[in-house]
Amino acid sequence: MSKNREKQNQPKTIELEKEHKVYGALAKEFSGLKESSVVILPVPYDLTSTWIKGSSNGPSAIIDASMNMELYDIETKSNVAEKGIYTAPPITSLENPELMVNKIEEKAREYVKKGKMVVGLGGEHTISVGLVRAQERGELSVLFLDAHADLRDEYISGKYDHACTAARIKEMCPLVQVGIRSMSEEEKEKIDPERTFMDKDLHENNDWMDDVVKHLSNRVYVSIDLDVLNPSEMPSVGTPEPGGLFWYQLTELLAKVAKKRNVVGFDVVELCPNPYNKSPDFMASKLVYTFLSQIFRTKQGL
Repeated sequence: MSKNREKQNQPKTIELEKEHKVYGALAKEFSGLKESSVVILPVPYDLTSTWIKGSSNGPSAIIDASMNMELYDIETKSNVAEKGIYTAPPITSLENPELMVNKIEEKAREYVKKGKMVVGLGGEHTISVGLVRAQERGELSVLFLDAHADLRDEYISGKYDHACTAARIKEMCPLVQVGIRSMSEEEKEKIDPERTFMDKDLHENNDWMDDVVKHLSNRVYVSIDLDVLNPSEMPSVGTPEPGGLFWYQLTELLAKVAKKRNVVGFDVVELCPNPYNKSPDFMASKLVYTFLSQIFRTKQGL
């Protein structure tokens, strides 16, 4: 077979892997690193996932879905894409989770030092540890939205397992947990009742949202595990749980946090794309854009 024929027969996926897709399909003037206020940092990693694998495909699915998204945000009456959103090359690694966390911290810190807001796309929840580490710690707290407590000191993969994410973050700064509806007996002893908002208590009214904000410091990092949402709206996650928040509950909470606190960064993790149901992919992508719209409306004093 000739060399030219060999090239023709190569799978098209090889070419696609080399293509650098841009969140929101933004034009060059709104997607370059220098002019952008926001950096989208994809981390396709799910080595420690223990049930449904596939969150390593989450970042690319979110970016693909974003290419079909309107850039005008109705609720904030704004187009946050004009602030510039740079899509960084993905952090790819098959290393053990601790080395992966270190790699994320190093890369995210580079962008933070340039004055960029880093938005991490997972991948499993472990990636959040590196993203939080990259932030300046002064007056920093973390809003942790998740169906699971994630407070085990160690799990199958050690101290940097996805089930230990909240425990590692709690070692760095104050933690407020929202939407919890699953935990081990070990984790029950580690829950801070004043800073934990159990899912079963969140559905009679939305008064709890102001209490969440009160427990956050001035500077806030927000970590959003998509399984915090009800599986009827977000079925494409690695460990779905009955119950959970709905879209307008979640976005109302995020709007309150953005309005009353300085959000310095956030992540959206644990999307396990289903090729037969693209709606969750789009929902995750829209969540990123909606939260950015809320954050920058506040930064602009609107």
